[in-house]
Amino acid sequence: MSRTSGTSGLPPFDPTDPLGVEELLDPEDLAVRDTMRAWAADRVLPHVAEWYERGELPGVRELARELGALGALGMSLSGYGCAGASAVQYGLACLELEAADSGVRSLVSVQGSLAMYAIHRFGSEEQKREWLPRMASGEVIGCFGLTEPDHGSDPAGMRTYARRDGEDWLLTGRKMWITNGSVAGIAVVWARTEDGVRGFVVPTSSAGFSAPEIKHKWSLRASVTSELVLDEVRLPGDAVLPEAVGLRGPLSCLSHARYGIVWGSMGAARASFEAALDYARTREQFGKPIGGFQLTQAKLADMAVELHKGILLAHHLGRRMDQRRLRPEQVSFGKLNNVREAIAICREARTILGANGISLDYPVMRHATNLESVLTYEGTTEMHQLVLGKALTGIEAFRGD
Repeated sequence: MSRTSGTSGLPPFDPTDPLGVEELLDPEDLAVRDTMRAWAADRVLPHVAEWYERGELPGVRELARELGALGALGMSLSGYGCAGASAVQYGLACLELEAADSGVRSLVSVQGSLAMYAIHRFGSEEQKREWLPRMASGEVIGCFGLTEPDHGSDPAGMRTYARRDGEDWLLTGRKMWITNGSVAGIAVVWARTEDGVRGFVVPTSSAGFSAPEIKHKWSLRASVTSELVLDEVRLPGDAVLPEAVGLRGPLSCLSHARYGIVWGSMGAARASFEAALDYARTREQFGKPIGGFQLTQAKLADMAVELHKGILLAHHLGRRMDQRRLRPEQVSFGKLNNVREAIAICREARTILGANGISLDYPVMRHATNLESVLTYEGTTEMHQLVLGKALTGIEAFRGD
């Protein structure tokens, strides 16, 4: 009896997809992925190092309209001009956009998963019809005002408030670290009221509203980040989101946005890993490519394991979301793991590139610094650890008393 090779008849090993995760994708999934990858390669990658160095995202409104034409804005929402894509397809789009730059993915996430999602889930029919089609097309950019200068991880302590003045609302307060703020045409702002926390749809042309851009960032430099200042902004009575009362509203929006980060962070990790792998194959030291040394291969192997475990986790969570079975604690699991591992991958990739790793000629340091923001926003590492800790033990530890 002859003995044949144990790999006889098996597909070849693919260094770009060592677990064969692509086999989980159907033709529509692949079409979304390839479309977003091609757009990012054409419209972002040739320019993003310069944008990052200059600390700006020029032509953001044009980019938004192009992304709208691709169906990328609010793509997992249905109706009102939205694409109605699956959660997995939305995740694939986030991965490809963040493989180009976290700032571009943030533009899409804030537009769709925060501002549009809030209106789609909690808004009136009139609010949905007025805003969602224009936001889906990229004609109107949205932002999401929850974080405040003194209240990030503890939104229950927010100071922004809205009070009744006849039939109108008067909205006063400040929001901080708001992506898209100074280019937005509409802001979804959360504020205290006599009835609890409520969400408001605020046209940014309203008297008393301003959005000064935040400068001097060392992360997410190719992204618009602003403060929102609301000085007795007068809004009509129907500006409030009718279906959201209490923190349940904004927190559910954050959970939707965190899901996109689970995927997006793996895009940044993939781009950094691929840069390191290519460099290891071509950079020669001591008479041979550095990829031929055991220590370098150990680094690449560990990076590949964490990268593709993270992608597989993202797929699993996406399938659960499509089945309406995804719990917030599971989203916290994904964000905690994938962002933390993505940063570790970027840092290891930097060591393989040596001094070249700090150069904008390569994407690694740009991704590493961007991920420092991704690690913090939509819930810090510590907050997600506490979410999981409570789920595991049944004991809340958010407060020390």
